[in-house]
Amino acid sequence: MHDEYRTVAREGVHEIEINKSRFICALAPAATEEEAQAFVARIRKEHPTARHNCWAYVIGADGSVQKASDDGEPGGTAGVPMLQMLVRRETRYVVAVVTRYFGGIKLGAGGLIRAYGGVVGEALDTLGTITRRRFRLATVTVDHQRAGKLENELRATGREVRNVTYGTGVSIEIGLPEADVETFRSWLADSTAGTARLELGGEAYGDV
Repeated sequence: MHDEYRTVAREGVHEIEINKSRFICALAPAATEEEAQAFVARIRKEHPTARHNCWAYVIGADGSVQKASDDGEPGGTAGVPMLQMLVRRETRYVVAVVTRYFGGIKLGAGGLIRAYGGVVGEALDTLGTITRRRFRLATVTVDHQRAGKLENELRATGREVRNVTYGTGVSIEIGLPEADVETFRSWLADSTAGTARLELGGEAYGDV
């Protein structure tokens, strides 16, 4: 399992014009294939008169799901170069839709490949990418007296505090890099004089 991956920082749009044809690239993060397909459907609805809405997406931290569509453009001239750009830039959990409004001048296969791949690359540059790292979720349970000080110390040492729940004790959910678990266990015992309880949960990805 990959410890980190790169994805697009936010949803957004970037447009270029080549020989009077408009190429509008909509990019978005997508956690699942269903999310990616829903984004494609949404962009299609926004551009009902466009001649083509070509798309590509990469899902999975290891890029295990990769799909693309030329949507009526000559085979291999749109979806594939879009997908290749996403893969070359090592982005994951990302979907791109390029809407083309034809300007009357044919670009040829090479021109289309450069246009579709190029607008995706420019969109990634414009919107920016972020790196997300794999964490082990963990819950620290401590008494109310120590909770405030401990939470402050966790934040001060750069720990990702995800949630705080108040009950008979205080439960603080954090994200830990796998390699830090044992070091953190020792630190926690020292910081709370052994009164805190640490429970390890599943895994998630968070921003670096």
